Amino acid sequence: MKHNEITTFLKEKGVDAAWITTPLNIFYLTGYLSEPHERLFSLLITKDGDETLFCPKMEVEEAKNAGFKGNIVGYLDTESPFDIIEQQSYKTFAIESEHLSVKRLREIEKAFNVETIVDIDQVLKDIRNVKTDNEIEMLQEAAKYADLAIQAGVEKLEEGISEIEVLNHIETTMKQHGISKMSFDTMVLFGDHAAAPHGTPGDRKLKDNEYVLFDLGVIYKGYCSDITRTVPFGTPSEKAKEIYNVVLNANKQAIDMIKPGAKISDCDKVARDIISNAGYGEYFPHRLGHGLGLSVHEFPDISSTNKDEFQEGMVLTVEPGIYVPTVAGVRIEDDIVVTKDGHKILTGYKK
Repeated sequence: MKHNEITTFLKEKGVDAAWITTPLNIFYLTGYLSEPHERLFSLLITKDGDETLFCPKMEVEEAKNAGFKGNIVGYLDTESPFDIIEQQSYKTFAIESEHLSVKRLREIEKAFNVETIVDIDQVLKDIRNVKTDNEIEMLQEAAKYADLAIQAGVEKLEEGISEIEVLNHIETTMKQHGISKMSFDTMVLFGDHAAAPHGTPGDRKLKDNEYVLFDLGVIYKGYCSDITRTVPFGTPSEKAKEIYNVVLNANKQAIDMIKPGAKISDCDKVARDIISNAGYGEYFPHRLGHGLGLSVHEFPDISSTNKDEFQEGMVLTVEPGIYVPTVAGVRIEDDIVVTKDGHKILTGYKK
């Protein structure tokens, strides 16, 4: 189905072939995941549906074992892949303009006699935007492990422990459960240190009567989770608790309005209005959320500028926050799948 959407686009736009270069998009289309570093790793799809994977020769067998059925061009580090293929012409060529380097573009223009370049970025985003049932199952499992990671962090909290010690405990616990990789750098921030939305965990020691912000996710069979919980250690100040309750209300109200046909920008507005009306508008400096899938941040953007509507099968985050310097930083984030009649929350750790 996903390949058909690409060839349909090529035929409708009069494009001869597409050149896919983002490793996760290649994985999505072929089942083979690689981190090529400086080496060329690309998928060529013609308007007739023929597929050729370009990869280092040492990866050819892995690509076959992953189930890719198209042609594979494997090349040595001492070879140029374009020198070992039969010369072909694709006058009109679709590329991922957000990813392809100028150097690579010049190489393919010469190798394939390209005259006209068009973008295929949005087509690929649209294909990945609506998840299959199998993808949603993977994302649900990833969310369950994220819940477990939060629980591990909470259980480790004690006065005098450092942020980095709690972080290490979380990631060690995940490895013990078979999770080899987090979906981004785990964040554990204590008290006023959490007033920096993307603060860096360090030697800050936990004090009694303050909040702890956890922001983390795991990768499960290629799919990412992303959860934030802000939990009390002791009894935080009344001001900090007030901030927490405003964020919690914004989180819940925004999630409640998610359903097919609802505007994404309206979802952001619901949360932002709650925070602004409580007097904290200037302390909510980021968008409400983002798409979630093979990447921890992917299309769509959940913000005031996105006038698109929610569609069944979308998976996204909702993560309002308030960050008041010297007082507290609070963010509460859940992973949501848009269902036929509304939504389902994948993350389950208590709020």
